[in-house]
Amino acid sequence: MKSKLRTLGAALLGATALLTGPLVPAPLQAQTQVADVIPPRTEGIGPFQRVVLRNVTMIDGTGAPAQGPVDIVLSGDRIAEIRTIGAPGKIDESARAAKGDYELDLTGYYVLPGFVDAHVHLHNLNDAQHVPSDYILKLWMANGVTSVREVGSDRPIEWLADIKARSARNEIVAPHIDIYPFFHKIRTTPVNDPVQARLAVQEAKKRGADGIKFIGGPEDVLFAAIEEAHKLGLHTTMHHAQPSVAYANVLTTSEHGLESMEHWYGLPEAMFTDRKLQRWPNDFVNNDEQERFGESGRLWAQTAAPGSAKWEEVMQTLLDRKFTLDPTFTAYLASRDLMRMSRATWHSDYTLPALWDYYRPNRSHHGSYWFDWTTEDEVAWKENYRLWMQFVNEYKNRGGRVTVGSDSGYIYNLYGFGYVQELELLREAGFSPLEVIHSATQEGARLLGHEDQVGTIRVGRKADLVVVKGNPLANLKLLFGTGTLHLDDKTGKVERIGGIAWTIKDGILYDARQLRAEIRKMVLDAKTARGLPAGAMAIETAESEQ
Repeated sequence: MKSKLRTLGAALLGATALLTGPLVPAPLQAQTQVADVIPPRTEGIGPFQRVVLRNVTMIDGTGAPAQGPVDIVLSGDRIAEIRTIGAPGKIDESARAAKGDYELDLTGYYVLPGFVDAHVHLHNLNDAQHVPSDYILKLWMANGVTSVREVGSDRPIEWLADIKARSARNEIVAPHIDIYPFFHKIRTTPVNDPVQARLAVQEAKKRGADGIKFIGGPEDVLFAAIEEAHKLGLHTTMHHAQPSVAYANVLTTSEHGLESMEHWYGLPEAMFTDRKLQRWPNDFVNNDEQERFGESGRLWAQTAAPGSAKWEEVMQTLLDRKFTLDPTFTAYLASRDLMRMSRATWHSDYTLPALWDYYRPNRSHHGSYWFDWTTEDEVAWKENYRLWMQFVNEYKNRGGRVTVGSDSGYIYNLYGFGYVQELELLREAGFSPLEVIHSATQEGARLLGHEDQVGTIRVGRKADLVVVKGNPLANLKLLFGTGTLHLDDKTGKVERIGGIAWTIKDGILYDARQLRAEIRKMVLDAKTARGLPAGAMAIETAESEQ
């Protein structure tokens, strides 16, 4: 059999991925640094002394049902007034807010608090994905994300701190940013004893960190660092990577003060009843990503059954410790349905060719483990999701905090769009639509410690808002930048409806449609430079002949 491979686009740019955990950025290679310019902001209008958003339906983020119609008044970067103006279909004109310097008639629109993405990685042109930071920042904003928790990149803390400051001054189009550097990347040399671990955490705080993201490390080093971060008032989270989970699961790390966990590693291992360690094939090598992700999809089946004594013990312990789960369901979605994720509607218009290169099967790129992915792997992952989602939903039902994190940029998971997918996956897990929005807003703000500033629509809070035409509680797909399909029975034509209309941050009104148009142009220009058709993904196709 002869096979001929035709590749649309240029050859992959070489890079070596970090293979110590499921969703960790690849390290910077020795190469010439490319200027990664985030241009000064030209988008957005305002802030104004008085903006009036008229006749809206409001979902305030607290878990309360939708309220409206209301007029919402913004003054500078704050919510100044919320006026109830009657009932649906019966507006009391005398109750309306006074005239503003700028007004939007938002009849038929819903307004929500700005979304909080609790798990992001901000890359730049010098990282293995070779995508500009401006592209990522605008994708977040175009999809309603106004606050992010950056949980580790290959960039120095100072680089992120500069972008955070520029965003705070609204000099660039970007969400508010909290910085959680990887503990193992605070210093250029390994930290191998508890004393140095504490000093490294102190150094991170001085350099501008808001928290620390842990992955693993020697037991004494890890626990000392967690304790030091807690002592200094730095927030903490952890991806409990497989090389260390034998001694560092969610029970042991939370006992030392860890506040939250990413993904789900370390949780099922805390509930083993007939084993101490995960069952690995005897020829398993952790650095083979297909093996690692394949076996990860078989982990929940090895742990305590839902409702069992051990399941209840672990859940109650985490509840008592006020521990936060940030599941990032969407990060693994391709593992249970590769075709769905790799052919998502938005890829053709919004995924840069360089990012598509990174996604494709490759033994060096992190998360590109589709060397020989099987139906058996996908079936195992579907069962993995069923059990994982059951734990997360029960945790929420019993008062535990669950937040929304996308971990986009890997595994066909696109920045911004992946966040809305995460909302849908929480809905699948059993959250009601209101509970989904609550996790995306107020619960995310509480995790960051910013609940007095963002996360709810309330007088005095920051004017960080999401405006969408239609009711997202009835259909979360309205939040996707590509909208959703609708058949107009009057014309007989199929149309796309929805897509966030406005993202408001610090009282500045960004036309989300304009931001999405800018991103589409970035993608089109990159395709043109490669000689690719406008609507094509930089995919590989194979032809074989006998």
